[in-house]
Amino acid sequence: MNKSLLLSGALAFGLSASVLAQAPAQVKYANTISAGDLEEHLTYLASDEMKGRDTGSEEQKIAANYIVEFYKNLGLAGPVDGGYLQSVELVSSSFSEVELKVGKNKLVNNEDFVFVGDGDMKKTSKTDLVFLGLVSDENLAKVDVKDKLVGIWAVGVRSNNLLTQVMDAGAAGVVLVSMEGQANFDRIANRYKTLAGKGRIGFPKEVEQKPVFMVSSDKMAELFETPVEDLKEAAKSSPETIKSQKASYKIEKEIEEVDSSNILAFLEGTDKKEEIIVISSHYDHVGVSSTGEIFNGADDDGSGTVSVMEIAEAFATAAKEGNRPRRSILFLNVTGEEKGLLGSAYYADHPIFPLENTILNLNIDMVGRIDYEYQDSSNTDFVYVIGSEMLSTDLKKILEYNNITYSDLILDYRYDAEDDPNRFYYRSDHYNFAKNNIPIAFFFNGVHDDYHQVTDTVDKIEFPLMEKRVKLIFHTAWDVANRENRIRVDGTNTRTER
Repeated sequence: MNKSLLLSGALAFGLSASVLAQAPAQVKYANTISAGDLEEHLTYLASDEMKGRDTGSEEQKIAANYIVEFYKNLGLAGPVDGGYLQSVELVSSSFSEVELKVGKNKLVNNEDFVFVGDGDMKKTSKTDLVFLGLVSDENLAKVDVKDKLVGIWAVGVRSNNLLTQVMDAGAAGVVLVSMEGQANFDRIANRYKTLAGKGRIGFPKEVEQKPVFMVSSDKMAELFETPVEDLKEAAKSSPETIKSQKASYKIEKEIEEVDSSNILAFLEGTDKKEEIIVISSHYDHVGVSSTGEIFNGADDDGSGTVSVMEIAEAFATAAKEGNRPRRSILFLNVTGEEKGLLGSAYYADHPIFPLENTILNLNIDMVGRIDYEYQDSSNTDFVYVIGSEMLSTDLKKILEYNNITYSDLILDYRYDAEDDPNRFYYRSDHYNFAKNNIPIAFFFNGVHDDYHQVTDTVDKIEFPLMEKRVKLIFHTAWDVANRENRIRVDGTNTRTER
């Protein structure tokens, strides 16, 4: 991107030529963020001793204590009735028995299918498996789904609303294709197999006992005895042409309470202290495999957690030296992101500070690596920024100004595309702020071979690059915290969870 154009844009945005030079105090505090400190914290939090910091585990609590002690030593306040931990009430649902049979084909759990729904049926339920394909009013008018398992095709879209629509039409349950290709499905199935027996963590709530089984496109074709391409074609407008199959299923469920917490540390501002900036990460991960292998979670999201810690230290150091920010900063390390953005959802529903006073969320989830797209590039000084102009055009301008002034990173916005199949905008904790109309920017390094694998270890982190990314986030937060006017909310959260 042409820097002269960005500078012109900065001037048009209301920045005088006199402030285009680097601000010495701001640079001084940014320089407290170092690759060495990031590495020291991450080496501990992503060590084998932390056993993957699984949600609700003793090791997660040890990690939380480490982070809390760090914030205490910085002199940051505990805003939760004087403490730093916000208790998040969760439960673990484990399924001791899951069976699915279609025709004469008895499917194997976490190999032929993955059970992603809910239910507790002590007796085997017998019904038909019918094919609906794409979920539309037209297709629902052609296929009787009442009290039946319903095969739906949801490749490239978010399936939550589709499942609700089918269940509301009276379906007994769903067999879902959400990705094409056996290899993609196998990665999901292997993860569920690894985590089998540990239980699924979520909020305690009554649920309708309607199961959802995920299968590959190849397996769906096998179940309906129809080639994949023919099934995909029928999914569009002629699902009634696909012959139904006899089916049966059984699910047995057990529930246990899980004790977990968000971590909050607070730096009060000066003349605009009622306005809050939230800088967030998730600090737990997925624990240990059924065979004892540790998911260290160094990049995901140990990298984001130690980034928040270092940014907190930079702001705390500034405050101690008489350079307290005008607006208040909440440093938020949440639980349960891997389980469904649970900790951030809980904070959004039980905010310590009113959401109407929360003006910005900067979320950091995986900033320590180089992804597939840049691994062979001559310039790997990049960071993906997601959602920065969705709700506030001011925010993207501020971010770019601070980048050209202090960081000189490649700011890659490709995942902002409306048709991005990865849908990263919905997949980390910033989304629970965005859906409350709070401007966000999500900082991300993209996906690599070690994503959600036991090989996500500290030795693979690019600490000098990570330092550059973290400094940019600090500079952006400093700018927003100290400017005269609150950033405008002039956009709309038009993207919907498809």
